[in-house]
Amino acid sequence: MPATSSPPDPMPLVAQVAALMRDVAERVVMPRHRALAAHEIVEKSPGELVTCVDREAEARLRDGLDRLGTGARIVGEEACAEDPGLLDGIGSGAVWLVDPLDGTANFASGSGAFGIMVALVEEGEPVASWMLDPVSGRMCHAERALGAWIDDQPVRARGSGRLRPIAALASQFMAPDARARTHRVAERRFALEPIPRCAAESYPRLVTGRNDVALFQRILPWDHAAGVLFLTEAGGRATHWDGSAYRVGSTGAGLLAASDSSLWERGFEALSGTLADGGSRRTLAA
Repeated sequence: MPATSSPPDPMPLVAQVAALMRDVAERVVMPRHRALAAHEIVEKSPGELVTCVDREAEARLRDGLDRLGTGARIVGEEACAEDPGLLDGIGSGAVWLVDPLDGTANFASGSGAFGIMVALVEEGEPVASWMLDPVSGRMCHAERALGAWIDDQPVRARGSGRLRPIAALASQFMAPDARARTHRVAERRFALEPIPRCAAESYPRLVTGRNDVALFQRILPWDHAAGVLFLTEAGGRATHWDGSAYRVGSTGAGLLAASDSSLWERGFEALSGTLADGGSRRTLAA
């Protein structure tokens, strides 16, 4: 009787999530890039756009993650827009965080970066993350205590090497006076670069040497859990504005991120005073 071979090992979770995201990008996102009709772009809140692509991509990602059978609940940006109560207890248990189309305004305009972001979080700590650029196909992935990869190649964060480090300040949600003060202070120490308005692009820039420091004022969990893990596993540093550790569900304000601890220290030294004086958390926090 011929020997029977054992079935092949199932595709690892990391690969399954990556394959799901690439499938959604190919089937849902890219066919509508620069092909949206006016009625397919609406405001879900003042200044916040959503498209039919956001909603369909989230539904497909949700269904695909559910089929993985991890037991983690699934919290997506668009579902939370309809039911903010889904954020209750976001820092407890196992949670999939899904941003189906980060950089929606860029996507809707047909210009600028956009991406798909997924993070697996346990008790408020990101443990695995994926960020896909649907245009280039670049996949950034990280696993807690194991490292970070770009397109399956291990990566370590590097700064720009500039004498005057490059900073990108996502301050558009600050009160105007606090925003002006923050930029004025930052310009004394850093060369400022416009933000890409897409966290799925901001974090890779800190790892690949384009930016040295990034400041984020609004820190919705699906926008940052994936990027923070990717950056820190690559050797960078990201904390709340007061220097406390980032945690999903934390009440800490803002995020300060950098390519390494030395650059983070320079950013903190330059900006911590103006952020502390820039208003209450009610004014500046997410």
